Amino acid sequence: QLHLVESGGGLVQPGGSLRLSCAASGLTDDYYVIGWFRRAPGKGREGVACISLSDGDTGYVDYVKGRFTISRDNAKNLVYLQMNSLKFEDTAVYYCAADDQRSGAHCPSAEPGLDLGYWGLGTEVNVAS
Repeated sequence: QLHLVESGGGLVQPGGSLRLSCAASGLTDDYYVIGWFRRAPGKGREGVACISLSDGDTGYVDYVKGRFTISRDNAKNLVYLQMNSLKFEDTAVYYCAADDQRSGAHCPSAEPGLDLGYWGLGTEVNVAS
């Protein structure tokens, strides 16, 4: 059973940066995909990014490419989402998600972060002036 805990959210001005962290437990090895999706107020879930723990392959949705970077620290079972040049429309609750590659999870994917079966409780990001 995978358990994910997000941290690092907060209030930031447009153009600012935040780094989110996802602490994962229950991993048996590196054959997992971990990603992020978000849910903005009044909207549905949107994929953001994913990373394969085994080979470091990454995937991003178009609206965060060039601004967000996902990375991993396998020794600490941590995944980070560095968010730069934040916009008002990035305001959302950000969720860490994960799944086992042996169950079919892969990255990159058509919906990075959105197609993974285990979720954390989320961390809120509010971009406001």
